[in-house]
Amino acid sequence: MTKEAAAKKKTGFGLYVPEAQQVTLVGDFTEWETNPIRLKRQKSGQWKASVALAPGTYQYRFLVDGQWQDDPVCAQRIANPYGGENCVRVVE
Repeated sequence: MTKEAAAKKKTGFGLYVPEAQQVTLVGDFTEWETNPIRLKRQKSGQWKASVALAPGTYQYRFLVDGQWQDDPVCAQRIANPYGGENCVRVVE
């Protein structure tokens, strides 16, 4: 079954950066910077978004005020071609 054919599940992403003006989520599921997902700022300083993803393995990173940032709670990472690492999220 392809990712497109499988039932999608709401998957939460979050990042605590209270000083940020804008946080976006980019990854292979957004064609990276082509279709970024804007996170919503919470009163606590946490930024959150929920994305419907089919079961599979996805790579992602955050853009905080235009600067790349890793997800500090993501333990699984993979090297990217730019000398950094992408975070990995597995949706089951």
